[in-house]
Amino acid sequence: MKGRWKNVRRVISSHCPQKLGFVSCVAFVIKSNSSSSFTPKMPKQIHEIKDFLLTARRKDARSVKIKRSKDVVKFKVRCSKYLYTLCVFDPEKADKLKQSLPPGSYF
Repeated sequence: MKGRWKNVRRVISSHCPQKLGFVSCVAFVIKSNSSSSFTPKMPKQIHEIKDFLLTARRKDARSVKIKRSKDVVKFKVRCSKYLYTLCVFDPEKADKLKQSLPPGSYF
């Protein structure tokens, strides 16, 4: 039994960060090897206004947030799987796009 635990410790210590203790390493290795672990997805950027409008009108689109800065206006639509972002550099186009969004969907 001692030899088996020695091998388990060696395998676990080779797969986890050094700062964690043995019990934390076991949990880390089990979680990282499980098939049901959640892997976050990166947000997607949309480059065309027409594609953004189609995405904002989808059934799974929950909300649209508008972030204004000095140079750019960002429109972010939250769908079930991804957060889609459209960057608009022209303030007039941004105002037109805001008017063409579905009512009650943006903040």
